[in-house]
Amino acid sequence: MPPTTHNKTKFVFRFLMRRSHSSLLPSITLQMIRNLALTTLFVHALLVSERTVFALTNRVSRPDGSRRAFLSNTAVIAAAGLGLSSPVHAEEEGQIDVYFGCGCFWHVQHEFVEAEKRILGRSDDELTARAGYAGGKAGAKNGKVCYHNALSISDYGSLGHAEVVSLKIPPSKFSEFVTEYCNLFSEQGYRPDQFGDRGSEYRNLVGIPGGVDGQYTKELVNASMNAGDKLDFAKGKGDDSDQRALVWVMDSNQYPFYIAEQYHQFHDGFNFGENYPNSYNNLANQLNKKEKLGKSDCPNGLIGVGALGL
Repeated sequence: MPPTTHNKTKFVFRFLMRRSHSSLLPSITLQMIRNLALTTLFVHALLVSERTVFALTNRVSRPDGSRRAFLSNTAVIAAAGLGLSSPVHAEEEGQIDVYFGCGCFWHVQHEFVEAEKRILGRSDDELTARAGYAGGKAGAKNGKVCYHNALSISDYGSLGHAEVVSLKIPPSKFSEFVTEYCNLFSEQGYRPDQFGDRGSEYRNLVGIPGGVDGQYTKELVNASMNAGDKLDFAKGKGDDSDQRALVWVMDSNQYPFYIAEQYHQFHDGFNFGENYPNSYNNLANQLNKKEKLGKSDCPNGLIGVGALGL
């Protein structure tokens, strides 16, 4: 069987590098040979990468949402060397912006606050979990994305968004937060509020830099499989539907997070009796006074009263 182009390239590279140690070649010629060999390898890698990106784009977008098919596609990217590199050490890394959607954001925010404290050892002032909206094609309207209100100002549902919780976390801890997310679902992939809050406003979302083409996709699927393999994943295209056990993977750069109103932050849960301590509920005011909460210009309540959600 004739050698492949890739094998030919490796053979030429090795041959030229061995020859480069010969005293028969001038030093300038040796450097030119090295540069030529490295350039040949680089061009070959680009061609392979281009083919794999095309294949992934056309295969991941299928509606079957199979997590194993999804993972096999991301493995192709890894083989081509497109950035699925190991995380750097925590002391060397920055923070990445991610978001998770799983029904009503009240309960989800509480669970991620607890995860921030447990996994990262964060204090109240260091917490980054914020309730908000993401995933709609329309983005913001007049610079705002708002909860349902009497004046229908920039209503998040009409803009195609879902309720999510945003976080800033070290890349090396991403898998642990994915595990926390997966633990929100039952063994059958039901959300805690699956039989109450339904529809696209409550669909399952994960927002990561680069979406399915980013460096965290393989880690996302692997962590999900290790947490019980309860969920399927598909490429989010905006305004997606609500389906049990299916998570839409969004590019957080293309589909950014919009913070929700203050009265939604650190709220009690949606289930009857799911009341959190006052110390948790008071975090919204505390962080707002310190200008750490984040600001929404939307009406503060359904009719603008700003109390009890009204």
